[in-house]
Amino acid sequence: MTVDRLRLLMLVEQLRRAASGGIGTYVRGLLQGLDSLGPEARPDLELLASRAGRGSRPDPLAQLGYPLHSSRLPGPLLTRGWDHGILRAPPGFDVVHAVSLATLEPGRAALVVTVHDLLWRRLPDAYPARGRLWHEAALRRALERADGFVVPAGVVADDLCRAGARRSAVTVIPMGSDHLPPPDLAAGSILLARLGIDGPFLLSVGTLEPRKNQERLVEAYGRIRASLPDAWPLVLVGPSGWGEQVRPQPGVVLAGLVSPSELSALYAMARLLVYVPLIEGFGLPPVEAMAFGAPVVASPLPSTGGAALEVDPLDTESIADGLLRGATDEALRADLTRLGAERSAELGWASIARRHLAVWEGARESSSGTRRG
Repeated sequence: MTVDRLRLLMLVEQLRRAASGGIGTYVRGLLQGLDSLGPEARPDLELLASRAGRGSRPDPLAQLGYPLHSSRLPGPLLTRGWDHGILRAPPGFDVVHAVSLATLEPGRAALVVTVHDLLWRRLPDAYPARGRLWHEAALRRALERADGFVVPAGVVADDLCRAGARRSAVTVIPMGSDHLPPPDLAAGSILLARLGIDGPFLLSVGTLEPRKNQERLVEAYGRIRASLPDAWPLVLVGPSGWGEQVRPQPGVVLAGLVSPSELSALYAMARLLVYVPLIEGFGLPPVEAMAFGAPVVASPLPSTGGAALEVDPLDTESIADGLLRGATDEALRADLTRLGAERSAELGWASIARRHLAVWEGARESSSGTRRG
């Protein structure tokens, strides 16, 4: 008996944002993984997002290689329509996959939702009040609408089950590490020169917001800067978020947003990556850095799998000690590089895409007798 090819609709509104963040990386990595499976193995996939921006440029979402349902509405109105149940999924699909808590009524299709974290509950002060309210309401809608959930780590699964999800409906699938392009070392060198950097540097990557803990990181760096072989700068890569921003400090360089190939180059060229958020649902930058050979100093995170030098993100001295050891202890650095290469090799997007495909097939099968009207 032949099984009909899975018809899948993926909500990719996150890719319409100027800074799509970790969720955008997840979407692109998952599409990359599906591409690698070949036409016979992957589902019949279509994408759904708001209208493209004004101008003459081609729609970048239309260049992803999959049919695109582009709404006539801008993003805020589209997602508001989803929230209130005014706009539903178009017919003709077996499964709708929401890549974040922005969900819609799926109609007769099964709905699978990726929940990246519930950190606004664990660390409410690290989120603006408006964001907490939206996330809480979006979580309630997802719990009511979804047939299944994907989460990146066991800690997120536990949080989601405490919030009301059935354990049997939650599947843990980590995020991948091999989505970045090869390093453009020439572009990386030009970027560093523009920032006034000529020589070794330490690197941190992430949105500049309270949860990422840059204030303690900058303080820790200030304590060990004089102990480094030279005054190696600390380069902070990432967009500004909300809350009090990092104040200028000697040796601290704010690079802002960089291109994917420049980011690969910075990972490949850095003495280390330091990533010390207060809390994280997974933690992508460490495994990205590991894929390019950078030793990693990090908070305890689901992503690192024991391949990073772990520090206490609440203890500035612990961060400072980790920075100094990770930057100067060559035996430790060699061990971290080896462990990081092994860890990143476990997290290929092709295998992650196959695991998603199993979830989608299971959702189709389990909901086939109970289609909604």
